[in-house]
Amino acid sequence: MRFWINRRTDYAIRVILGLAKYPPGTRIAAQQLSEDMLIPLSLLYSLLKDLIRAKLVKTYPGPKGGLELARPADQITLRDVIEAMDRLPQVSECVTEPGVCPFANACPVRRRWARIHRLVLRELERTTFADLVKETKQPFSTGRWEISTEV
Repeated sequence: MRFWINRRTDYAIRVILGLAKYPPGTRIAAQQLSEDMLIPLSLLYSLLKDLIRAKLVKTYPGPKGGLELARPADQITLRDVIEAMDRLPQVSECVTEPGVCPFANACPVRRRWARIHRLVLRELERTTFADLVKETKQPFSTGRWEISTEV
């Protein structure tokens, strides 16, 4: 059973959030994004390979180049980024892996796990980066953000 987001995926979410705070079409230098979102530059370049492959980020070379979201922030969800980087979190293997449990069809716990799994997926699918930007407090003078942890 795995019900967490790995560190690499967490950083990828930061990348998208960092780009989403800018108006559409704004190109940001990798160095600036690295500093704003506290992501080591070498790790950022590694993450970008997956995010570009998933068509979540575009890169432009040259002096007027940089990084930008491949589509509007209101069209990129948490699920999109998680799937680009890793597998989706699962509550229990009995929900996502057929045949793991011999009691699966009659098990009341499995039904509960399945419901929780659907709720998690629904939340990941409906949470866009435009939503997350709206929930973020104003940046500090350094350009770094203070993220609200209230649920």
